[in-house]
Amino acid sequence: MTLADIIQITAGKLIQHTQSIKDEHIQHLLTDSRKMVYTDQSVFIAISGNQHDGHEYLKDAADAGVKNFIIDAHKRIELPPNTNIIAVEDSLNALQKLAAWHRQQFTIPIVGITGSNGKTIVKEWLFYLLQEHVRVLRSPKSYNSQVGVPLSVWQLNTEHQIAFFEAGISQPNEMQYLEKMIRPNIGILTNIGSAHAEGFVDTTQKIQEKLKLFSSAELVIYPNNNEEVEKAMSILKSNNPALKTICWSLNNAHADIQFQVDKRDTHSQITLQKGAQKISVQIPFTDDASIQNACTCFTFLLSANITSTDVLARFSSLEQVEMRLQMKEANHHSILINDSYNSDLQSLQIAIDFMDQQSAGYEKCVILSDIYQSGMDASALYKQIANLIQRKSVKRFIGVGKIIPLYKHLFDSQAQFFESTDELLQHIQTINFRNQIILLKGSRAFAFEKISNLLEKKVHETVFEINLNSLVSNLNVYRHLLQPGVKLMGMVKAFSYGIGSYEIAKVLEFHRVNYLAVAYADEGVRLREAGIKLPIMVMNPEASALDQLFQHNLEPVVYHLSMLQLLNKYSNGAEIGIHIEVDTGMKRLGFDEKDLPVLVSALKSATHMRVKSIFAHLAASEEPHHDAFTLDQINRFENMATKIESAIGYTALKHTLNSSGITRFPKAQFDMVRLGIGLYGIDPSHQVSAQLQPIGTLKTVISQIRKVSANDSIGYSRNGKLTRDSVIATVAIGYADGYNRKLGKGQGEMLVNGKRAKVVGSVCMDMTMLDVTDIECSVGDDVIVFGKDLPIEELARLTDTIPYEVLTSISQRVKRVYYSE
Repeated sequence: MTLADIIQITAGKLIQHTQSIKDEHIQHLLTDSRKMVYTDQSVFIAISGNQHDGHEYLKDAADAGVKNFIIDAHKRIELPPNTNIIAVEDSLNALQKLAAWHRQQFTIPIVGITGSNGKTIVKEWLFYLLQEHVRVLRSPKSYNSQVGVPLSVWQLNTEHQIAFFEAGISQPNEMQYLEKMIRPNIGILTNIGSAHAEGFVDTTQKIQEKLKLFSSAELVIYPNNNEEVEKAMSILKSNNPALKTICWSLNNAHADIQFQVDKRDTHSQITLQKGAQKISVQIPFTDDASIQNACTCFTFLLSANITSTDVLARFSSLEQVEMRLQMKEANHHSILINDSYNSDLQSLQIAIDFMDQQSAGYEKCVILSDIYQSGMDASALYKQIANLIQRKSVKRFIGVGKIIPLYKHLFDSQAQFFESTDELLQHIQTINFRNQIILLKGSRAFAFEKISNLLEKKVHETVFEINLNSLVSNLNVYRHLLQPGVKLMGMVKAFSYGIGSYEIAKVLEFHRVNYLAVAYADEGVRLREAGIKLPIMVMNPEASALDQLFQHNLEPVVYHLSMLQLLNKYSNGAEIGIHIEVDTGMKRLGFDEKDLPVLVSALKSATHMRVKSIFAHLAASEEPHHDAFTLDQINRFENMATKIESAIGYTALKHTLNSSGITRFPKAQFDMVRLGIGLYGIDPSHQVSAQLQPIGTLKTVISQIRKVSANDSIGYSRNGKLTRDSVIATVAIGYADGYNRKLGKGQGEMLVNGKRAKVVGSVCMDMTMLDVTDIECSVGDDVIVFGKDLPIEELARLTDTIPYEVLTSISQRVKRVYYSE
């Protein structure tokens, strides 16, 4: 495709160019200036969204080497003269038009998958079942959005024989855009449930909107378990008389395909009776969701007449699809990123981008297996991978497999290659992984979990799982509330409220917050050592840490005159940025209004001290009955800040709103706001609670299960009294991990296999006992302490405290696991 083609397809106008547009060939579409890899033969499309505007980052893309751009016509843009710029009415629409045009160049079967749940699992399972039968393309991870779908469709090439694309929507009038790009010949509806229901009037509307994906399909496969789906399908068929449908069921005699399921201890047998013939597959799952997803895959294979023994036999080796990229602490001061549930070029790029985001202070290492069914010539594939590794400054590359070593000449001379995972494991002790961030990216057949188990730091079985996608989503909820130009400070003090330190700071820096705030200098030092370059405000600078402040370019808060005098003396005339805290009614720290004359006099004489910001704390911004007090605080702050600025002769950033203040007092945003607990999914004001996502799940495991007589007691001081013969599970979490003792003696509950189990007896230092008499469970099963289905707010209420304390009480011995979906 040339730039001339792009202009014609998008109805764009070339407003700046440097050479013949017929000679400029485009292979790659780029939408994120932070993820620049293939800048040659690329076009950067500046998309304006609710939280981000790609036009703000055009210079970053140009600096990275991009020469071609698509922008919105109404934007005023200046780019270097050696660039080509196409102006369009709407850049997102232009991206989708390009994908739709690209889709029309192919006649292979295109399968569109939608539904409430199971889209990604069905897609990945079908890929696994078919990958040795045909050349398959599927959308990477869960790229099913208005931007993700066109980027997925763009990967189609002449080597592919079938493609599977997900399509996800969250509100009406979205699916028709996805349908134009995917244009599926075959449609798969997984199911209709409660997921993403908030944007629809009712279930009927949700079904109708999702079925728009199949408006021009030839065949649709769906489960016959919902009357509303049946009605919507009838309407769809009346609008498209040529459409064929195949519905499957486990118990509905009216379904086209009726499966029988026989659940065993560790597996399930799914059987289709076809006349006198029986066709069966075995899956290593017994849960209903997995059985339904397997039936959908089975139905697709039957519809395509793919029932060979080797394909059906692969059902028995299906695995749970780990739809998230995990980051864990590894041995020897290293970080391990495990993304080995699938392996293809697109998902490798995504994973390396994530590694790049988290890599400051670490040497990058990638361990990659052979990539199967890429749809590309092997030489071209590994040339692109080698180029990607080089451009992302990966210092150590380890290839595993029989194919990748054939192209070792494309990689750095220090790269290492092994024919199998077992061979790598035999030599792994000779490889120095110290101070590295290690990405594991392997096809399932290579069993890279063996490598992960060896490299991962072994600690307490209780883990705190942190969803970085939810963190970013919460950030964007608040960012969307800000007026244009208002900056955002991310509060990462106290180990980011117990969530993590540099791991959280790196995500916030990557997503372009303007400032970070820590409590003490040593927290700021750790962020600097991890490579954080954002300005960092230190809220409680100590006299003993002044050397660290200057050495690591940290900006102290000054809240009394003696600290200002000490900084002045210590700086010896060297420039330093400071933040002035004023007290407007919190009565904790800060200059009172009567102190301002002395303060400004000192500031005017210490011209080497630059006031970066002036701020105050609101005492009760989340409580409506204190609104008069809060409004008075805001007025007092504005008056005091104005006096300081007037006296020093220049303006500084002004900020007083916290998470609750952002939602309740939008007119008081001033120049910057401070976002703390809201980032972590908790809204004290309850104004945006429905939009926030809990980012953390604290989970432990069952260590032992025992039957206990009603006459026995449980735990210390015999505090656990029973009223019946019971089954008691001991789980690996106690008050030393941060599980409050007030939750003992029946006050607290945990989730065991989705069911609530009450705490029995006292909470011990390292363990707690649960009553699981009515719950089916086994030793080693996961137990949820708090998370999506057992909110942290409930634990806070039961212990008569606030969620802040619950989070910050989680012990450092509890392993944090960070993941990105």
